[in-house]
Amino acid sequence: MNESYTHFAAVYDELMDDIPYDRYVEMAEDAIGSLYGKRLLDIGCGTGLLSVKFAKKGARVTGVDLSADMLAIAAERAKSLSLDLSFLQQPMQELTVAGPYDGAIISIDSLNYVKKREDVIQTFQRIYDALEDGGTLLFDVHSTYKTDVIFMESPFVFDNGRIAYIWQTDEGDEEHSIYSELAFFVRNENGLYRRFDEVHYQRTFDTYSYVDMLTEAGFAIERIFADWEDEPPREESERIFFQARK
Repeated sequence: MNESYTHFAAVYDELMDDIPYDRYVEMAEDAIGSLYGKRLLDIGCGTGLLSVKFAKKGARVTGVDLSADMLAIAAERAKSLSLDLSFLQQPMQELTVAGPYDGAIISIDSLNYVKKREDVIQTFQRIYDALEDGGTLLFDVHSTYKTDVIFMESPFVFDNGRIAYIWQTDEGDEEHSIYSELAFFVRNENGLYRRFDEVHYQRTFDTYSYVDMLTEAGFAIERIFADWEDEPPREESERIFFQARK
């Protein structure tokens, strides 16, 4: 993991402040039932914001992420709240855990960092193997409309007084993929700004492709909805949610 990602982990929570994590907890409860006592995989858990919310509901949570820096923050967050969570550093397509789990969640387009179709299928297969019979997978991805239209309207700018960024996007090498170049400026206590840069690459697939990949991995599709609402995806939907069962 490069040095810039260390800086990114430190500002991640502040940048994600507008994400309705509580809504994700509600959706997990809708899909799985009461989380109390349930074994959950939080894949792409980042700094553990969602993992902690699941644990507060009584779930036994294992958080998985590729970034050691993100996981260090997640572990410290759980410790500060006296919550017993487990965290593993693994790429999701190489998921290796001791199941069975009652449910698995891949939140906030984390799956879009898996760029190859075969690796997405392998991710689903690894999760399928980790779930008990009847276990649930819930995840969200960028819509193709978002990658192909909305993200192409860059540059985007952000400034909350402490953190500012300029976000430039370019079309990726593969269909429905995007390169993001971000220049961050973080204000120090002395009033001076420190700059660091990030480059991200994400790829999504159309809804039918995800259905095919889930089915190939053995899952049965239960629900597909969009933009945090219990409504079917539309042409201009930005975030697509999938609920599937083993």
